[in-house]
Amino acid sequence: MGSSNILPLNVAGRDVLARDVLARERLAVTSSEKITALLVTDLNNIRWLTGFTGSAGTLIVRPDDMVLVTDGRYGDQAREQIKFSQSQCRVVEGRSAAALRDALTQATKGLTSIGFDPAEMTVAQHETMVGQLTAELCKVSAIVPHLRRRKTEPEIQRMELAAYATDMALTEVVPMLSQGLTERDIRDELDYRMRRHGAEFTSYDTIVASGPNAARPHHRPVSRRIESGDSVVIDVGGLVDGYHSDMTRTYLIGDVDPVLGEMHEVVSASQLLGLAHVRAGVLAQDVDQICRDFIVKAGYGDEFTHSTGHGVGLQIHEMPWVRNGFAEPLEVGEVVTVEPGVYR
Repeated sequence: MGSSNILPLNVAGRDVLARDVLARERLAVTSSEKITALLVTDLNNIRWLTGFTGSAGTLIVRPDDMVLVTDGRYGDQAREQIKFSQSQCRVVEGRSAAALRDALTQATKGLTSIGFDPAEMTVAQHETMVGQLTAELCKVSAIVPHLRRRKTEPEIQRMELAAYATDMALTEVVPMLSQGLTERDIRDELDYRMRRHGAEFTSYDTIVASGPNAARPHHRPVSRRIESGDSVVIDVGGLVDGYHSDMTRTYLIGDVDPVLGEMHEVVSASQLLGLAHVRAGVLAQDVDQICRDFIVKAGYGDEFTHSTGHGVGLQIHEMPWVRNGFAEPLEVGEVVTVEPGVYR
């Protein structure tokens, strides 16, 4: 599998051309009638709406168009990427802090109420915005993250390429687990081989946790050598054109304690049970409950200390959340992880 024929993000299904329309429609049905525009500061949401991949920008989704305000480093890049994505967005470039403030003021001129997602903004950032804008800032909830849940064909293709790179790296590296290498050695091999198979970057710091370290879900690899009798947890993901993969695997090395073997069997069975229930219409929290109930009945409920899974896409953790309390149905096109675990 290669990336030479990768689909552009402005084709197939709900393309970039229509995403600002989708954002306005969701804003209209979930918010007060007086809110007619949306302030977007999260860079992943800006990328999804416009195609812009820079590290600085503020987007205003107005009733009839969008305006991206960015600094002098990204003017040309923003115009090029937005043209390629066919997004209906105008770029305004500010080459100083004062110019950026003026650009934002002009972009929001005439608007009386603008929605913002408090999850995107710190208190300090909100206070700054309030001081810059004449329009009232009104809280809205997850307008763009909700729309990002359902993936288009080009988005899924990128995630498949990222998963392929991750899977191939694991296939090549797993036989090395019995060769006396350290956690860091295995981490380095995985990272190198993922890139060799098409990943541009790792999605996060690769986790290799062996022996007693395997009981720490977010352990950072150290110089400990992997030994017979260890369980080894590998949590690894790759990135292709902004989209992530996420794989967690546990391997038993040589002769292990029977309790470790039982824990491995219980978690594997729980995962298979959860996967069998992942389909459109099933509540996300029900998948979590199915996995959790199985582990509880096996006697390991107290050792299952995190949610079962999450959505994956432009972010490694995004909606929908496969956990208790997220009582929304899964939808066609969503990509989720199912990763129960037992830690002792």
